[in-house]
Amino acid sequence: MVCGTDGVGVLDHGRRVFFGGARPPYGAMAERTVVAAVRCVPLPDRVDDVAAAAVFNPGLSAFGALKWRAQVASGESVLILGATGVTGKLAVQTAKLLGAGRVVAAGRNEKVLGTLHELGADATIRLGAPGENLAEVFAREVGERGFDIVIDYLWGAVTEALVSALARKDFMSAASRVRLVQVGESAGATISLPAAALRSSRLEILGAGSGSAPASRAVWGEAIQWLLENVGRGVLRVETECVPLAEIESAWGRELSGRRAVVVP
Repeated sequence: MVCGTDGVGVLDHGRRVFFGGARPPYGAMAERTVVAAVRCVPLPDRVDDVAAAAVFNPGLSAFGALKWRAQVASGESVLILGATGVTGKLAVQTAKLLGAGRVVAAGRNEKVLGTLHELGADATIRLGAPGENLAEVFAREVGERGFDIVIDYLWGAVTEALVSALARKDFMSAASRVRLVQVGESAGATISLPAAALRSSRLEILGAGSGSAPASRAVWGEAIQWLLENVGRGVLRVETECVPLAEIESAWGRELSGRRAVVVP
């Protein structure tokens, strides 16, 4: 079969579209592929091929986690765990565009962390800094106000440290509910969750993925329109690296550090 599930192409009548769900074995890396018409999204002229190919999948993921699952409201505080990856960087921008009051970005890549203020992050947390107790680092950032929303692309030990920081050690009630939206597991597939941590906080754990996405085509249409509009305005940006198809073998496992590879003819 041919690899690739989505991309940007031109239909037989000349319309330029983003498409997803290429029918196996005709993957997106072929000259021609087979896709249901309902899975093709017409692209406005102001959104170029590379940006469209790069942003749709991670952009809708970030939007869905914040809008559909966390139901972010104006002025709320948001913590992004794994903010230095492609989707994490989009989540920082999306949170601000959806009205979040304060966005804290946490990640391991110190170089990328240093650029996230330009994307709207109000503060950053370096994960894995030498000599740092991560639970204490989170506790300092949580403070008395806490976070309203946590978008978690990491899971594993990082999330365990955060849960420990959220649990109150006294008999006072927590200031607000915390919606933790689990999206990825790049730091571990499981966590140890003490029962007392749930009793000692107002933590609510949700998941964001294909199984929790809306079934309504109209809701998806609104999300796509929002995405294209903000990409077209230049306020939602994704860093890319174009990879010629002829070089795909050497580029397959390349470390991109917050950039998204886009395969081009």
